[in-house]
Amino acid sequence: MRNRYLDLLRAVATVRVVIYHITGWAAFTVVLPAMSVMFALAGSLMAASLDRFGVWAVERRIRRLLPSLWVLASIAVAVMLATGTSSRSTMLLLWGFPIDTPEATGWWVQGLSHTWYLRDFLWLVLLSPLVLPVYRRFPLATILTPYLALIVITLAGLTVPPVAQSLALYGGAWLLGFAHHDGHLERLGRRRLLGIAAAITVPAFAWIATHPGPRGWDLNDIPLGNALWSAAFILVVLGCIRPVISGSRVLTVLNARALTIYLWHVPVVVAVTQFGERHGLPIIGWVGIGWRLTVVAILLAGLVIVFGWIEDVAAGRPPVLLPGRRIPIPVSPAPAGPREPEPAVSLR
Repeated sequence: MRNRYLDLLRAVATVRVVIYHITGWAAFTVVLPAMSVMFALAGSLMAASLDRFGVWAVERRIRRLLPSLWVLASIAVAVMLATGTSSRSTMLLLWGFPIDTPEATGWWVQGLSHTWYLRDFLWLVLLSPLVLPVYRRFPLATILTPYLALIVITLAGLTVPPVAQSLALYGGAWLLGFAHHDGHLERLGRRRLLGIAAAITVPAFAWIATHPGPRGWDLNDIPLGNALWSAAFILVVLGCIRPVISGSRVLTVLNARALTIYLWHVPVVVAVTQFGERHGLPIIGWVGIGWRLTVVAILLAGLVIVFGWIEDVAAGRPPVLLPGRRIPIPVSPAPAGPREPEPAVSLR
């Protein structure tokens, strides 16, 4: 049975990411550490898939992740090649399977800056069949490992590859998703979880207050504070809050199209903002934010209609223009054999 509360968390996190990239307001990263929440939700779903399908869960997750990326990447790579990027660059091939940061040049450096998430998501999916059994044997030690690694990296001032940095930053959230799926958070009880969350919050905000980034309290610039505060937040929202949420059309659309929204919102935000700058339109303030938010929402809605059905095909669902209404659109070839749909890939 689908957990609508998890759907609600994913939908709110997705919307928060879009609004943050339009406004740049650092407060959003504190009020809702959306990326860590998305990784925690994905970790819970990955553990459920591994229990149900075994190692084949990796193939299912990758199959759901890559097709939507390939569409955006094929457009971006074609434009990059047409504007002078060398066709001999092997780093462009990583757009097919981004286990490292693929190459982006020109306008696309900004337009594809958010695809780090798919790189890290892919690594966590690949590692999950190995990590889940270890977690179930040594749960506390396993959860603490990425946090301890991040503490060492931060305090020692180490320079590590971006993938290793991200796994240390978001791996703990993914493992807390394992704990949510296995019922470990629920068995700890609300009082104990709130006590642990409060104990983590104190050093989290002590570090944030004493180590602000170039944008102040924007947690994207403060990895250790981000990880600690996110852990406390996840313990509360996944362990202490268990409301009954009824389904809605908006919730259905946001979850079934979360990956499409995530992939396309940054190119749209960058394009709309640069258009405003070139034409002397206000960018900041309520007027600047208001018109950009409206235009981005309209363009994203159009892109969801144009490209969103790819998520249906990747998940083995009949493709529809908008989820919630059974209006199939022709796609050939059709998926071979019936496949049971899975929850949408969670998505900065």
